[in-house]
Amino acid sequence: MSATPRLSPAERNQALLRALAQHDVTAALFVTCGNGADRPEGLELVRAWSAAGHAIGNHTMSHPDLHAKRVSLAQYQQEILDCQRILAPLPGVQPWFRFTYLREGNTPEKRDGMRAFLKEQGLRNAYVTLDSSDWRLNELLERRLASEPQADLAPIKAAYLAHLSQRAQAYRALALELEGREVKQMLLLHHNLINALWLGDVIAQFKAQGWRIESPQQVFDDPIYARQPERAAPGQSLLLSIARSQGRGRLPGWERLVDDGEFEIEQLKAQGIQ
Repeated sequence: MSATPRLSPAERNQALLRALAQHDVTAALFVTCGNGADRPEGLELVRAWSAAGHAIGNHTMSHPDLHAKRVSLAQYQQEILDCQRILAPLPGVQPWFRFTYLREGNTPEKRDGMRAFLKEQGLRNAYVTLDSSDWRLNELLERRLASEPQADLAPIKAAYLAHLSQRAQAYRALALELEGREVKQMLLLHHNLINALWLGDVIAQFKAQGWRIESPQQVFDDPIYARQPERAAPGQSLLLSIARSQGRGRLPGWERLVDDGEFEIEQLKAQGIQ
């Protein structure tokens, strides 16, 4: 059994930074500025990442969905500009923008407008190749602790590590099929409880499986990140977007890459964990 405290934002921040430091890993924090960085106490949490040598990137003010009809291109662009003003004075800020929900525009106006806007602002599209559904398993973890604070979390931890292992292997295989070579993968994880608890285990697992962990800048130096897949609605993992732009359809194992962690969720439900 385990007694796990509900970590405050500051405690969660410290746990994530501690795990990265222990494993000598440099990461990039993409900040949704309206979630606290627009206030002194929240900005201090971001400063801690800068002070530790990590990169800082832009993730809008309020995390709107560019594909939503109610969100105009101009509104979305203003969110980026407002967040950039907050982040600009911080050390470690990079000219990197990550699309919310990894959605890059579902109309020609939004897609092409965003591409032109990022170029004008000198911002790069901070693509993800190794997408994960850590957020989904984190929701289950939070529910579990809310209903049973003393719950044994080992099954959730095991499912999470298995999920990341499966995604890593599948995206590596997809990269080899598409590019004929090893691609430097950009892993997406969130600033949440599941990673505050187990990021150290995540990193250790990747290292044990033979992955070499490089800095975000080293990863973005891979030429694949200069690609711009031509699709009506680009987004998701860059590798998936490239595959779809080539008309590849449903590749073997495709469903596990887009299931939002449903496979692991169902396995946990079978154990009575939901």
